[in-house]
Amino acid sequence: MSGQRDQGSAYFEKVLNLLDVGVHLVNDEGMTVFYNDKMAETDGLPREQVLGRSVFELFPSLTQETSTLTKVLQTGTEIREKIQTYVSMTGKRITTINSTYPLKENGRIIGALEVAKDITSIMHLHDQILDLRHQIYEAPGWKKQAGSARYHFSDLIGSDPAFLRTIAFAKKASRTSSPVLICGPTGTGKELVAQSIHNASSRRSRPFIAQNCAAVPGELMEGIMFGTSRGAFTGAIDRAGLFEQANGGTLFLDELSSLDLVLQAKLLRVLQDGLVRRVGGTKEQQVDIRIITAMNIEPTEALARNVLRSDLFYRLNVVNLTLPPLSRRKEDIPLLTQHFIETFNELFDMKVTGVAPDAMERMLQYAWPGNVRELSHAIESTYNIMEPECNIIEESHLPASLVPTMLPIKMPDVAPPRTGLPEKVKQLEKEAIERALAEHNYNVTLTAQALGMKRQALQYKLKSYGIARK
Repeated sequence: MSGQRDQGSAYFEKVLNLLDVGVHLVNDEGMTVFYNDKMAETDGLPREQVLGRSVFELFPSLTQETSTLTKVLQTGTEIREKIQTYVSMTGKRITTINSTYPLKENGRIIGALEVAKDITSIMHLHDQILDLRHQIYEAPGWKKQAGSARYHFSDLIGSDPAFLRTIAFAKKASRTSSPVLICGPTGTGKELVAQSIHNASSRRSRPFIAQNCAAVPGELMEGIMFGTSRGAFTGAIDRAGLFEQANGGTLFLDELSSLDLVLQAKLLRVLQDGLVRRVGGTKEQQVDIRIITAMNIEPTEALARNVLRSDLFYRLNVVNLTLPPLSRRKEDIPLLTQHFIETFNELFDMKVTGVAPDAMERMLQYAWPGNVRELSHAIESTYNIMEPECNIIEESHLPASLVPTMLPIKMPDVAPPRTGLPEKVKQLEKEAIERALAEHNYNVTLTAQALGMKRQALQYKLKSYGIARK
């Protein structure tokens, strides 16, 4: 039996050494009893120097409060996805994301197991980005420069009534500094609306700072939002946070529901009194910002799932804007497509003039789960497939997702009689356009105004129906 246990332990150790994550096992006294090869590589310590030694001997920078292994031994409660920065006995600085678990036998804690993912290089890059942002923020004359918002309301394209209603509300909101909450599926243009509000406001010459809350772990996000003071944690330096950088301007927080609930409480406090205190600091600073937030889920869902504090929601939901998905504004697809064609013509040095009717029909039938962003990428994809001399986007140029192989591409040789309701509607529309054109001497601009359409939409209809000037 002893031989079987030894064989099992050897096999277990071999498996753990194959993992691409570090594994560190200590007994109830905090002494190392197992340390796999990946952990040795991360810490830069040979395994034979680690076994039988305490956590604090191996990593002098750690304390009873900062060591996740020690905390788990003391509390018996697991710690998941905790970022920890420490220095080894050789002076190497390491940052890892740890998940630490207590090991129990008959209700008594006999040790702790830690699984660590090395993110030192990622943290180094993160620090460089923060340093660059800090240098820009501190540069002479920076506050006098215009913000980084590039988009204006004139860049928001569409004729859908719900979309236009939202944009009209956004334009009115730009006159004030009240908080704005923008809701809508991913790819509907929430940041474009936020930038447009900023550029139409009295803060247009001040900074526009955008941050995706889902892109940064919670432990890092606090320092990014509120700034850090030297000595707050290992390697911390004096850095301005997002609130200080956006002072006088607009702070846009995307995917708000991804923000840690503890940070949501701190954000609420800043919104209530306008005071920011850096992590590890003691001094509070008054800031004057307009905050715009966005979510890709409905607020009711976020509240029900407890990923959004209700008090923060009511504080931010002063102006609520909802952007409809592209599947609910199909009439805007030709307008948006023409806009992207003009954009990519310049980028690819091509002269595409439009979309073939069958290709447009396929685009109108597609659900567009990625919304306007997916449409933009789809048009860009066609430019990579088309020959340089092509000037019309054909159905064969569309991405495979829009033209499933299981659907027939060619129409049947003998088309069925066109007596259905959709064909009757199209015929009536064609006749109405022809009458309006004749009444306005074939002036496209006047005809579009009379029909209540955008000029580009009418031009597409003229091409689709083969209507030419008589």
